[in-house]
Amino acid sequence: MQQKRNVQIIEWEDMDKRKFYSFGVFLTLAIRATVYPATLIRTRLQVQKGKSLYNGTFDAFFKILRAEGIRGLYRGFLVNCVTLVSGQAYITTYELVRKYVSQYSDDNVVKSLVAGGWASLVGQSITVPIDVVSQQLMMQGKGARHLTRFRLHPGAESAKPQNVFGQTRSIVVQIFAADGFRGFYRGYVASLLTYIPNSAFWWPFYHFYTERLSNLAPSSCPHLILQAVAGPLAAASASTLTNPMDVVRARVQVEGRTSVTETFKQLIREEGFWGLTKGLSARIISATPTAIVMVVGYETLKKLSLRPELVETRHW
Repeated sequence: MQQKRNVQIIEWEDMDKRKFYSFGVFLTLAIRATVYPATLIRTRLQVQKGKSLYNGTFDAFFKILRAEGIRGLYRGFLVNCVTLVSGQAYITTYELVRKYVSQYSDDNVVKSLVAGGWASLVGQSITVPIDVVSQQLMMQGKGARHLTRFRLHPGAESAKPQNVFGQTRSIVVQIFAADGFRGFYRGYVASLLTYIPNSAFWWPFYHFYTERLSNLAPSSCPHLILQAVAGPLAAASASTLTNPMDVVRARVQVEGRTSVTETFKQLIREEGFWGLTKGLSARIISATPTAIVMVVGYETLKKLSLRPELVETRHW
């Protein structure tokens, strides 16, 4: 039987960092613009009580589209774009930790698990305050405002696009007045408990599926195709495992709760264990294009960022 080639991994030391960061900003922005509507829908599904507003992902999509238009699906998007910084911090941390761990272990699963967890810790420390504000803006749509503690000033919901910064300022001021600086880190622990495992699981799953697909596919099959298939599989696997904590995180941040444990218990009491699956389909739907764009874009980015002297030594 013909021996399959291993999928080559471009490591941190193989890349031209100037190219890597320049292309990386555009990649991150493209990913966020692609999946933001699904993220907004997921947040509303997770925060609603039972099925008080929406019956599911597609029902929410069409109701928001009819009531609020395309702009309704992008509420809080400009604020969320500030997390481009956290995206670059995440990538850098992941690659540097992989390099560090490789001094002690050659196991790709170990390197991916540790690096993914640490990258998420750094990324979430930057992202959570931005998420708190953008999630409050997400909930300002028609029919959903009663699910959040904060309201835009009268007439603000119909404001023109140039007033989006005024809307953001209104929410920021209200959060600070109600909770102080700590309000911007509401749900931080829940976010860490959600995204550190998600990231730690995603990368090992990704490399696992890539290697398995490589063994099944013809040796002539481009590695980028295998990686593009492995990404969504990894995202679906990691999302399914971590969705219960993501539901709790969304409620803590939007409803202003202080206890992760009490929020979890109340969710179980009111909606049973099925409540822990809320928003899962929307999460997988948002994670699938994210994974494809991220994997294809990220792997292409790494190839474009290869140091010139290494280009001819790599085969894809």
